[in-house]
Amino acid sequence: MKNIILFDINQQHLELLPLAFTRPIADIRIGILTIREKWERMLSGNYSYLTPDYMAGKYPAHFTDDNLFIAGHLIPDEELARQVNILNPGEALIDQQTVVAFRGSEADFRESRYAHTLESSRKLRYIQHLYDIFLLNGECLEADFKLITRGRTSQPLSPSNRIIGDPCFADGTSKIFVEPGAKAECAIFNVTNGPIYLGADSEVMEGSCIRAPFAACEHAYVNMGTKIYGATTLGPYCKVGGELNNVVMFGFSNKAHDGFLGNAVIGEWCNLGAGAVASNLKNDYSEIKLWNYPTRRFLPTHLQFCGLIMGDHSKAGINTMFNTATVIGVGVNIHGAGFPRNFVASFSEGGTAGFTDVQLPKFYAIAEKIMARRGRLLTEADKTIFEAIYNQAEQLK
Repeated sequence: MKNIILFDINQQHLELLPLAFTRPIADIRIGILTIREKWERMLSGNYSYLTPDYMAGKYPAHFTDDNLFIAGHLIPDEELARQVNILNPGEALIDQQTVVAFRGSEADFRESRYAHTLESSRKLRYIQHLYDIFLLNGECLEADFKLITRGRTSQPLSPSNRIIGDPCFADGTSKIFVEPGAKAECAIFNVTNGPIYLGADSEVMEGSCIRAPFAACEHAYVNMGTKIYGATTLGPYCKVGGELNNVVMFGFSNKAHDGFLGNAVIGEWCNLGAGAVASNLKNDYSEIKLWNYPTRRFLPTHLQFCGLIMGDHSKAGINTMFNTATVIGVGVNIHGAGFPRNFVASFSEGGTAGFTDVQLPKFYAIAEKIMARRGRLLTEADKTIFEAIYNQAEQLK
């Protein structure tokens, strides 16, 4: 069994803040699965992570004499998995002058001692910027759908639902897959542009209108009358309502009421209150700039559409309004009238009138209550990570 280590390149970790503050890059969900889950289905082995030091307590790396190192921001497909699988000891796979995979010892990897390098012969896919998560979500969702459902039989979809579009791909396989325990009644599913995946024990309530590609992971809920445009992914235990367009929610987060969210990425344990709305298009249709942690500046994205990026354990009160391309850090609590600024540093509380710091004991107390509702615990390893983020927050404003 191969010993596989998914490593974070330092620059990529910084580029993907605030979402990478609390997780290895390979734990980012894009499509249906996280990057690690994709690799696990394509390449068997014992997996661990090589992360920034402050996360090592929760995500320790396990080394042997012969390891397979893979860049955590690299999105796999089966051809790439085969190419990585046949690397010989000492060989490295290079793409755009960057090592994306290496087989060898920990010392050789850390000291960049490569006996031989192989240049990738084709274009590889990465998460390089925050907005890549929603931009690439559609193609990743369809690839994951085929990976997950290959050779399997879907549970029946209730006849009370309406399906629009050809229900099958060109190869005759179904575009809708229903896992055991999933429920959907009196909903409209449009599969013209891709597949729809309903995970185990998920539910789509009556009156909802969903356009593919779409995935609801296990225990995700779509409330009555929700309008969803693809490509949208609801991670485990997410609950949504209102209107969503090209949104990725990692897991355990809620936007359960009316309000619009588009071209957005929401971390774990977040909540958007009733009536919260987030712009994804500037009034003058100009190019969007997005906060960039490494440079501490708003940088051009070459995008016309970009909405809310929200780190873990952040919340917005009822009727909160977000400007186009707002970046919210970890542990933020936003409330009050008006538009908060386009970047809010981690562990801040307030709104247009200004922000104050959220002290860690208060944050822990709230986080423990929220996580307990889903049977999860806030561990000491989690607290070590949050303390490190808290100490960095002032420097990264």
